[in-house]
Amino acid sequence: MKDAETVMFGGSGMDRAAELRRDAARIAELLNEGSVLPIWRGKPLLDAETRLPAFLPAEHPVFADAQEPAHFLGMDEDHPRFVRDISAFEPVSEIETVGQFTDPSEQLHPSLGQAQVFADLRANLATLTPRAAELLASGKALTEWHKTHRFCARCGHPSDVAEAGWQRVCPACNAHHFPRTDPVVIMLITRGNSVLMGRSPEWPEGMHSLLAGFVEPGETIEAAVRREVFEEAGIRVGEVRYLSSQPWPFPTSLMFGCHGDALSEEITIDPLEIEDACWVTREDMMAAISGEVPEMRPARKGSIARFLIEKWLADALDEVR
Repeated sequence: MKDAETVMFGGSGMDRAAELRRDAARIAELLNEGSVLPIWRGKPLLDAETRLPAFLPAEHPVFADAQEPAHFLGMDEDHPRFVRDISAFEPVSEIETVGQFTDPSEQLHPSLGQAQVFADLRANLATLTPRAAELLASGKALTEWHKTHRFCARCGHPSDVAEAGWQRVCPACNAHHFPRTDPVVIMLITRGNSVLMGRSPEWPEGMHSLLAGFVEPGETIEAAVRREVFEEAGIRVGEVRYLSSQPWPFPTSLMFGCHGDALSEEITIDPLEIEDACWVTREDMMAAISGEVPEMRPARKGSIARFLIEKWLADALDEVR
């Protein structure tokens, strides 16, 4: 396995068993044999102690709140794994932080006790194994897609779940719809001994990360890197090299990590895009990662931004490709 595949959410080698998705009878058997991960409003069920995903039997009472069938994720070794959304469940009290960038709240379900909690995935990246990360990324992204694509994009009629959750079919016009992944470039832009960092206004105080943006229709990854960096920070970029990718289920993105060489230094930010941008030296970035610079909190562990920054600090970008 290349270093590129060691980034969080990538490279666990799970068998997605796509050939089984059209076999409804076999999927029903696997559902009875396997286990299901409940997700509530984007938050997976985690073991309160280990912080790993908590899968339950398909007939567990928690799924009484599900409005659609379980979706097949694949085979975890010999164990069938599924995911099911239970967002219709109403907790005892409404939590204002649910859905925000930082959500410290955790929800309990009356049928589960206190050993298992619904918790924010972004806040629990550090505890995940590669397999747990792949299961969670796939499950969260798949349920998010179904929540926003219940109606046919062609005629507007309610669509039906098909192929074990990996397709929706419109009974009115027979249109077939497939899970969407949004391509996003995220770029390590360097000039000499410094890296370009930026921050969005909705991020936690002091948090900075690499610049990123969506790839537009008809655009290459390299062109998207150059366009986004110029739009957000006014920096011209020359050579661009692809390094690594990361599924990022917040909600359904695929991040393309790239390294670009800056051709200019003067920063002119677009306040509609970002709040701030700055050049950070290698020495200052090492101090920030060590927690010695309170006003500069680099991207959290588990993100491809942190992965690329640490590879750059170790002078190991060539090992990623």
